[in-house]
Amino acid sequence: MTTPGPTPPEPAPPRPGPRTPTPLVLKSGTSWADAWRRCLTVAPEAFRDDRVLNLWNSGWRPDGRALPATSPVDGGPVAGPPRLDGATAKSAVRAALDQHRAWRHVPLAERRARVAAALDALAEHRELLALLLVWEIGKPWRQARADVDRAIDGVRWYVDGIEPMVEGRTPLDGPVSNIASWNYPMSVLVHAMLVQALAGNAVIAKTPTDGGVACLTLASALAVREGVPLTLVSGSGGELSEALVRAPEIGCVSFVGGRDTGAAVATAVADLGKRHVLEQEGLNTWGVWNHTDWDALTAVIPKLFDYGKQRCTAYPRFVVQRTLFDDFLAAYLPAVRTLRTGHPLAVEHPDDPHPALDFGPVINAAKAKELDDQVTEAIDRGAVPLYRGKPSDARFLPGQDTTAYVRPVTLLSPPPSSPLHHAEPFGPVDTIVLVDTEAELLAAMNASNGALVATLSTDDEATYARLAPQIRAFKVGHGRPRSRGDRDELFGGFGASWRGAFVGGELLVRAVTQGPAGERLPGNFPDYHLMP
Repeated sequence: MTTPGPTPPEPAPPRPGPRTPTPLVLKSGTSWADAWRRCLTVAPEAFRDDRVLNLWNSGWRPDGRALPATSPVDGGPVAGPPRLDGATAKSAVRAALDQHRAWRHVPLAERRARVAAALDALAEHRELLALLLVWEIGKPWRQARADVDRAIDGVRWYVDGIEPMVEGRTPLDGPVSNIASWNYPMSVLVHAMLVQALAGNAVIAKTPTDGGVACLTLASALAVREGVPLTLVSGSGGELSEALVRAPEIGCVSFVGGRDTGAAVATAVADLGKRHVLEQEGLNTWGVWNHTDWDALTAVIPKLFDYGKQRCTAYPRFVVQRTLFDDFLAAYLPAVRTLRTGHPLAVEHPDDPHPALDFGPVINAAKAKELDDQVTEAIDRGAVPLYRGKPSDARFLPGQDTTAYVRPVTLLSPPPSSPLHHAEPFGPVDTIVLVDTEAELLAAMNASNGALVATLSTDDEATYARLAPQIRAFKVGHGRPRSRGDRDELFGGFGASWRGAFVGGELLVRAVTQGPAGERLPGNFPDYHLMP
């Protein structure tokens, strides 16, 4: 009899290989086609099957040459601006003056009621307005919805408290003309338009060339239904500036954008002696000097990348004390590695919540290429790359166009010949400059001849109190970021970052109304600078 040997061991199960991620899909009901169909249903007077309309002389008009446009999200087609010629724009401005002459005599109680009704309509269609922002300018869902909410909540604050702001004041002699950048169509442009109307002015706005025309069209349609006197036109700045900036009918020019275009507008309004509010870019900086609270800095870094730093109050430059550079990197790099980017509507399953992203694409593929070229050139000329996000970190749909997406980048010591040394990149690119003395710190933080915001992280209150007044920014934070603000918070800029009247709180109403003879508004004017 044979004695059986030991039972051979069972073969080990195969080791699981790396999991293949589930391909992402578009969240249900959020396609551009879905958004467009909803626009046609909500505001058929302002939309056609293939285009948006211009709004002037109290009616929606199918004039202008509609240009093709693509979404930065995936390169697909979206509504393009129907560009008017200069002659038609002049007709629109003359019609707005007629509206203005009637509206300025409407009692304040009636103006309040109409603007409040417009806000109710915007709130009812909040989700659609936010979805349009996602597709047109690439905002992640959380930030798109916040843009809409800030517009609504901000104007409600004025509706509730307008009486003392306009006491003893009258509307301007002509309508307010608004020319704004594309990045905050609701919380900056629509907010300003409705407050200007509440104060007794008819309002003209030019749609930004780079995006936001459908969102602005829907918002304007909802407001006009309630009797708010708005004009919304599209066209090139060069062709329409004669009407929207220089026309004698215009009572005030409100501009938000870059310094090159802003300089031309500033020259025109100064020559004409016209009321103006010109918010321009500046290199907002974050200084680090005798600082030890690194956990606080780590916590704030991802927030500074909201919307890919495509904000007028973004912080693209860190000025760091050289002896603290190792501690700064230990706080900064782990934080920047947590950034979440990709398609703002891409999810694992169609009914999943919207993805939580820090940013999606930049405004278009041309801007993405410009930033990539600037980074490459800066490195070629001596900048040190400290961090570059990996393409695999971003969330995309299978096969989608990604040409408008930029990986987050951090560069040490961009050369003086690089635009990244002295100008705001308006994209997810950080630069770091090392300094050894307080004088060097201040010089580096003031590199752009004025800014809108700045921050200084330092442990010593006395050091902050001594250095902060020497930083040429309208708002300076102590270890925390500053923003444009809402409701009663004032806003402006130093140096070349701002021309004309400051805004925010009651100053926004004062900027678009007339007070006593000889009044000097707080602001940065050719012949004086007056802080609030």
